Formats: sequence, C-alpha cells, structure tokens
Amino acid sequence: MARRLFAALRFVFALCAFKGAAGTETLVIGIAGGDVTLTCQNASQRALVVEWFQGDPDTTPVLFSSDGTLPADARFSLIGNASLHITGLRPQDERNYTCKEVLNETDHLHRIQLLVASGPDKVNVQIHPTTVLPNGTLYAKGRGILNFTCTAISQPVPTIKWDFDPSGSSHELFTEVNGSQNSFILYNLSPRYQGNYTCSAKNPLSGFQETLTRELLVYYPPPSLPKCWVETSTESSKGVQLFCQWPGGYPHPTLSWRDKEDPSLREINATSLADTIVATPNSSQLLHKKEFTCHGSHVLEQEAKASCTVQLVAPMIISDPVRSCFVGRAVTLTCRLIAGNPPARITWLRNISQPETEIQSGGRFHVSQDGNVSTFVIQNCSRSTDEGYYVCKAGNSVELRELYIHLTVTEPVNIGGIVGTIVVLLLLGILVFFGVFLYAGPRFCPKGTLLRTRDTSDILVLMDSEDEDVLTEAAGDPAWHKAMVRANGHATWPTESFHAEIPSEISPEEKEAGPTT
Repeated sequence: MARRLFAALRFVFALCAFKGAAGTETLVIGIAGGDVTLTCQNASQRALVVEWFQGDPDTTPVLFSSDGTLPADARFSLIGNASLHITGLRPQDERNYTCKEVLNETDHLHRIQLLVASGPDKVNVQIHPTTVLPNGTLYAKGRGILNFTCTAISQPVPTIKWDFDPSGSSHELFTEVNGSQNSFILYNLSPRYQGNYTCSAKNPLSGFQETLTRELLVYYPPPSLPKCWVETSTESSKGVQLFCQWPGGYPHPTLSWRDKEDPSLREINATSLADTIVATPNSSQLLHKKEFTCHGSHVLEQEAKASCTVQLVAPMIISDPVRSCFVGRAVTLTCRLIAGNPPARITWLRNISQPETEIQSGGRFHVSQDGNVSTFVIQNCSRSTDEGYYVCKAGNSVELRELYIHLTVTEPVNIGGIVGTIVVLLLLGILVFFGVFLYAGPRFCPKGTLLRTRDTSDILVLMDSEDEDVLTEAAGDPAWHKAMVRANGHATWPTESFHAEIPSEISPEEKEAGPTT
C-alpha cells in the first residue's frame, strides 16, 4: 500500500495547461488504488464559492461545493476550500472534472481531465512444450519447436516485449508489441537459445513496468553410442581401469559399470566426471576374456538404454625365431603384438647374461616401439658377446607372455667373388657352345635338309609294276647306290639317269590326246 501511495504522489502531475479568457484546462494522471488531488487553478481570495462538477457545469449537478454541498461518495473531499482530493482511485473515476469559481463579478471555469492508469497486473509467461525442474527452471528438447507467450492486464493497453539474455552473451531484444499479449515461436531449437527469457509489460501512462523471467535449458541426447576402453592403472602396473565415455549430450548422461557375468548386475565402484566414468575392478576379476559392460542413460531418453562392452585379453606376440648377423654389421630384432587388452608393454631381455634386466637403449643397442611393433637394433655385431638367445616379453594386467629369438653371428662371405665366378663360367659355356656349333656345320643341325637347293630336292616318280621290278634289280648294283649318295648326307633317287634309262610307255599320240574320262 505504501508503494501505491508513493507512486500516486509521484505520477500525479499536469501534462499540459492551457490558459484562456474563459478558463484553463489541465490533464492529470492518477494510479488506480492511489490518491490524487485536482487543484483549481487561479483560485483567488475573492472567490465566494468553489464548485466541482463531473463533466460540464451546464449538464451535470454539483459534485462538491465549498458552501457545504457534500458528495455522495466519501472518497471525495476538499483541501484548502478549493482543491478536490480523491482517495482509492478507480478506473470509473477517469473522466473530465470542472472547477467553477464564483466571483463577485464573473464565474471562472477550470477544466481538468483525469486519466486513471492501472497495471500492468497478472503478468503471465507460458513456454511450451517444456518440463519444470524442482528449482523452477524449464528445459526443452533440442531441435524441437517452442512457443513463447506473455500476457498482462493494464489500463491503457500495455507495451509487452521479450528479451533474451543468453549465457555469456550480450542482451538481445526478441520482439515488442502494444497489446495485452506477445507471442513468438522458435523452430529447430538449438543450444544457442539456452538462457534467460524475460517478459516486460509496461504501462504507457504511468510508466509502471512488471517483468517476469524464466530460465530455459536446451537438452539434447548424445548423437552416438558410448565408447569403452581399458587402460593399465596409473597407480599399479598390475591393475586396470575401465573407461566409458558418452560425449555430445546435455546434461551429462548417467553411466555405470557392471560385470557382465555377475547375475546380480551390481555396479562396480567408479568415479564419474562429466560424460566419462572410470572404474577399477578387483584383481580377482582380471581374467582372460573377462567382459565388463558400461550402461548409459539420458534424461530425454530414459527408456532407450545404450551400452558398450570391453573384454580383457591376454597378450599374444609373434616374431622370427631365428635371426643372423655378420660380424661388424647391424641386425634388427622385431616383436609384434597381435592381441592384448589392455595393450601390453613390450620389453627385451638377454637370456644368458642378466636374464631379469631389461635392455635399454644406449651404446650399440637401440630399443623403440611404434604402435604394436617393438624393434631392437644391435650395431656392430660381435660373436662373443651378442650371439645367443634374446627374450621378447609382453605383459599386461591379465597375463605375461615371452618369446625367445636366437641370434647367430657369422663371418661375412665374399658374395661378389662367388657371383663373378659364376658369371665367368656361364660366359665360357656359351662361347664353347657356339664354337662347336660353328665347327660342326650343317651336319650338327638335325634339320639340315632345309639347306639343300631346289635341284637336290626329292622327286616323286610314278611307275608301273613292271618298271618297279627293273628298278629293284638295279638297286642291287653297288654303283647304283653310289649314285644315290649326295653331299647332304642321305640317299636320293637318281632322277636324271633314271628318266633316261626307263622308256616312256606313253606314245606321242596319247600325250596329244590328253587325259580321257
């Protein structure tokens, strides 16, 4: 109530005053529920009577008079025998008032317009669809549609605006209207619209303003499934830590680790930090192929559970069992890890001297590991100190594996001399072969008949049976055989002499007649 009285005293004022021969006019604004005093301007000591009217004096009866006429409403009273005082202003008190001074000679009129400002009251903010948290904060699902509505009651009609104050950013005006309601819609709600939304309703006459603020959080689930992995404990090399991470959501999801083979599904003691949870299982649970499952849930998707599983695996390594090195040269021993969870650490040991001492880089030795491959380089090999067995050891919290590699150190062999000897022998063989070939001539070639001339070619001769007998008799003669031998090394038919000795049984008449059919 004190606030209302103070506001009434503050905002009751004259906006304008016009003076004329017949009187003056004044605009006065009052606050509903407060008090206001209407002063009769230019009231003089010579005035006999001061009368107040609600409206025009010619058409309305006297409301209040200094001569003793009292109003029916007790809220009205006179101050100083001239000013009209109204308490508990109501909206219906808003009208024109006239002050009339009755002088000895003339009547002086003074008109006053009284405006009653009320509100803004009943400011209401609606943001939907949203969910209210216990502390009054609202949250909505990201990528959705959100409706904002603000209403207020005021006389006259208020000015309503929406302001947005994002976290860590500057103030931003969304919308402003003259009316009893202001609404807008946000589409595809993103995290950038998370912050404080303030609705302000202001009375244009009184300047009174009422504000209402709502904090809005934008929730969204992680876009992918949880990720799980195992690491060797930082506190002890014989322990493991189970990591489960489910990033990309707001607020952070709820995560828990469980032994997959435990029928009670009891949670393993773990430490949560933001979107990551780290669990340390007991040493009795560190077995080969032991499985653990991380379960995750988000406030927006309570029914849709997400999980990931990790399996403890003993290490497995492979390498060449035997390696060799020449004296004074370098050799590289390689050990590859093909299985193991958590990843195993690979070390190199000397089987003979100091079997429990790890070989470190330095001097002639260089040890390095790139991913799952470890290399051990020995410079300037020595047969007396370097030959023998080496141990590649891979161990994690589950098991320890060892692999033996034997190194043989030998004297270097003159490979260049051996290769040169072989090349010389091959060249000599090729020269001998071509020499024999050229010396033997055509007889060395199995197809020497191809070198014969056209005149020494074989000729096919057709003969009758009687002529064949004659030829058979001549074949028994040694002179005939000599005639059959030629320089190409085989016998042929003596074509020229044979044609000369064998008479032709074909008469010239038959040759001219030609073949008959």
